[in-house]
Amino acid sequence: MTLRVVGAGLGRTGTHSLKNALEVLLGGPCYHMIEVFGRPGDIAVWHDAIKGDPPDWNAFLAGYESAVDWPACSFWREISAANPDAAILLSTRESADAWWKSASNTIFHVTEQPPTDDRMLESQRAMALDMFAMFTPDWRDEAKAKRAYEAHNAAVRAEVPADKLIDWQPGDGWEPICDKLGVAVPGEAFPHVNTTDDFRAMLGMEPLS
Repeated sequence: MTLRVVGAGLGRTGTHSLKNALEVLLGGPCYHMIEVFGRPGDIAVWHDAIKGDPPDWNAFLAGYESAVDWPACSFWREISAANPDAAILLSTRESADAWWKSASNTIFHVTEQPPTDDRMLESQRAMALDMFAMFTPDWRDEAKAKRAYEAHNAAVRAEVPADKLIDWQPGDGWEPICDKLGVAVPGEAFPHVNTTDDFRAMLGMEPLS
């Protein structure tokens, strides 16, 4: 089995909602960072890839119909090269400011927390730190992180042929994805999950609102 959709959008661009939506549309699982919690052996695989030793992508992602979010989006070129018929789904926010606000209040904040005694959690944290550094060494700096976000999105749009690219934002719903994949729009509402407050509540953090 090869992937039908490769997500190039960075984390905090509606990727958890996309995971749920793609599983409805494609009838099979979608790889997302949350998968790593259930597959702790994957942490080392991703960390090796970040350090320059990638896996056989199709063997590693066997059984999945799609992949979105970090860490897969860090390797969207390589994964799409291994799946040349897959659509490339670029998820973005309405602005770099909106993306930064969400990322800095969730995934960036959690990654910066002090080490714990949980070996798996610390392995995942180390992987995430290197993953963010791969995105940009200056990911802690708001202005530089936003520039890297814009550069990432511009590169995807420049490199992916129009007939393969799904340029999508939260709020666009089913239609842009269904049109590109040639599938019917489901009768159910598009899923919207993992808001900033949802994420913070999941990890026992205080809400911002």
